[in-house]
Amino acid sequence: MKFLFGIILSLCCGVAFADVQPPLPPMPAPRVSIFSTTVDWAAVTGLSLNQYTGTIKGGDRKLIKEGLVLYYLDAFPCYGEADSVRVWISPRGEMSGHLRLVCVYKPETISFAWRNATEEATQARSTGILTCPVEGKRNFTIDISKCEKGPDWSEHR
Repeated sequence: MKFLFGIILSLCCGVAFADVQPPLPPMPAPRVSIFSTTVDWAAVTGLSLNQYTGTIKGGDRKLIKEGLVLYYLDAFPCYGEADSVRVWISPRGEMSGHLRLVCVYKPETISFAWRNATEEATQARSTGILTCPVEGKRNFTIDISKCEKGPDWSEHR
């Protein structure tokens, strides 16, 4: 009995005096922040941001075909407002959608990702890049017939 009591006592003392580390708190999940570089353009440049609206006119039937979907590609000095960067051009040259940009100054040219599609088509991979001169001031105009078709994405580097 003394022997059993001695074993139990030594086990209890061993546990009581053991160098037991408390469990570490769980590591917090890493904080991921995704910010567009455009967020700080006003602060970085010292220029104020202004809103610009664009209208697309004219047409190049070879480019438009059954319809032309344009997605504005953000580039300094402008970024597109999320709900206003997709426009569709009908075969008759009519524009559907809005083009609203926030810029530190009026751009001379802007670029679009483009593809041919009907107005109701779902978003899909675009064909390539289209660079267009901008005419006007706050309410600018883009003449689609003056745009330069760049390489298709498969050729773009």
